[in-house]
Amino acid sequence: MRAKLEVLALVLGVIGLTGTIAVTALPMWRVSAFIGANLIVMEELWEGLWMTCYRQANIRMQCKVYDSLLILPPELQAARGLMCVSIVLVVISLCITGCGTQKSSCCDDNMKGKNVTLALAGSSFLLSFLTTLIPVSWVGHTVIRNFYNPTVLDSEKRELGEALFIGWATAGVLLITGIILLFSYCKRRSKEEELYSVPYAADSIPLKRTPSSSHKSQEYV
Repeated sequence: MRAKLEVLALVLGVIGLTGTIAVTALPMWRVSAFIGANLIVMEELWEGLWMTCYRQANIRMQCKVYDSLLILPPELQAARGLMCVSIVLVVISLCITGCGTQKSSCCDDNMKGKNVTLALAGSSFLLSFLTTLIPVSWVGHTVIRNFYNPTVLDSEKRELGEALFIGWATAGVLLITGIILLFSYCKRRSKEEELYSVPYAADSIPLKRTPSSSHKSQEYV
C-alpha cells in the first residue's frame, strides 16, 4: 500500500511540475475586461509574467516581451521570482522522492535514511505549494480589487486569466503530493519503531535462574 502511495506521489509530482511550468509560461494572468460602453470588444489583451499579447478579430496575435522588469507592477515582479523558485523546488522534490521510495536502490537497505529522504521530499513539496499559491493569489487579489475600484478606468481594469485558475489547481496538486509523502513517512516511522521495540522487549524479560546440582548437594549437607 505504501509503495502505491509513493508511486501516486511521483505521478502527482510530475503533474505539478507540468502545471508550474505552464503557469509560468502562459501570458494569460490578466486579461482585458469587456465592460463599459466605449470599450471595443473586438480587441483582447493578455498580460503575463514575461510578455503581453494583443489580438484583434481576424488578425494574428502579436506578443511582445517586457522591455524592463521595472515597468511591471509589484505583484507580477514577485510572481516571476516565486514561480521560478517553485519550478526548481518541484524538480528537487521529485529527485528526492525518487531516492526515498522503497523500490529505489539509493541508501541500499538503510530504511532510516530513506525515511528522512521521504520526509524531506514531502516538506519540499509543501514549500513549493506555498511558492505557487502566494503569487497566484496575490495577482488574483489585485485584479479583483482593481476591478471593483471605482477610481480605476474601465479600460485599465482586468479579469482573472486562465493561468491563475491553472495555478490554483497546481497548488492543490502540490499540497496533496506533500501530504501523501509525509503520511507515508509517518507509516514507515511507526513500523520502524515497532521493529526496534520488539527486540528491546525480548531483552527486557527477566530470565529465571535454576540452581545447579552442586548447589543442591551443598544445601543438603
